[in-house]
Amino acid sequence: MARDRFAPDFDPDCGDTALSSARQDIVIGRWQGLRELLRATGPDRTARGHRVRSLAQACAGSSTVETWLAAEPHSADALVLRAATETTRAFNVAIAAGRGVPIGPHRVDAAVLACLAAAEACPEDPTPWISLISVARLYPSGVRRRELARWWDELHRRDPHSMEGHVQVLHYYSARWHGTHGLMYDFARDAAGAAPAGCPLPVLVQYARVEEYRYALDTAGDSSTSVGPGRHWNHEGALGDVRRTWERWILGRAVSEVAPGELRDVNYLTHAACMAGAEEVAAPLLRMLGRRFTRTPWSYTGDPVRQIVRRRTQWASLP
Repeated sequence: MARDRFAPDFDPDCGDTALSSARQDIVIGRWQGLRELLRATGPDRTARGHRVRSLAQACAGSSTVETWLAAEPHSADALVLRAATETTRAFNVAIAAGRGVPIGPHRVDAAVLACLAAAEACPEDPTPWISLISVARLYPSGVRRRELARWWDELHRRDPHSMEGHVQVLHYYSARWHGTHGLMYDFARDAAGAAPAGCPLPVLVQYARVEEYRYALDTAGDSSTSVGPGRHWNHEGALGDVRRTWERWILGRAVSEVAPGELRDVNYLTHAACMAGAEEVAAPLLRMLGRRFTRTPWSYTGDPVRQIVRRRTQWASLP
């Protein structure tokens, strides 16, 4: 019997079945499932951050989190989720308005206030500070350097190796937002250099390379053909970065299983390895991922399915 043709699984919850169940509760307006999920998540900050972000995406178009807060106005988890939801709503408005079009400051201010309220209600949780740094990008001129540094210090004190927190700062420092390529890469390399073995922070360099490429596409206009993916990823500098991330992060991990909260990060390294032609890194990563993929960053360089299937067939010796 012929094998089924390979198809990547782009599960938005990254294989987190408990999260998928809770997201279904949002459809029917049942907030109790969200409370139960966040209570059961425990101290795993990667899992908590992943779940809060995913729930916020689902809550942004409903009143479920507001219903929860009306029933339990002092719930720290509800306040944290409300902050993430307000942040998502602000970004949704910005996306609808179009890049470069400022949105009403009241919308951003409301998200900031929600983040600060959540941080006060849940003082040891880094999640509200991640949301705060994220929404700061939506101010037309960003925020004062001193203010951003204070928010970063609060986040760093709670979780010095927060991958999502570092990603949000990297976005802020990128040329697409309020910084430059140099500032962004300096931040990524400094964080990667200070990370302990097995920590995912070295993959920030691959995030930075994607941000640089997206900026090039944004500014190319009708000359987009000059922004070739090959020229951007397939050179000695990019290849060296991929190998360093592989050695310092993947080879230093204590487990081979990819948790839902780190699936996107592994996809960023896998994509970079494929684009750089680093077969010795790409092949084992493709095997590690199996069918579990995230659409980004593959979608920035073409059709995700075609790219993944081609690389698996070419290097991973998998159907």
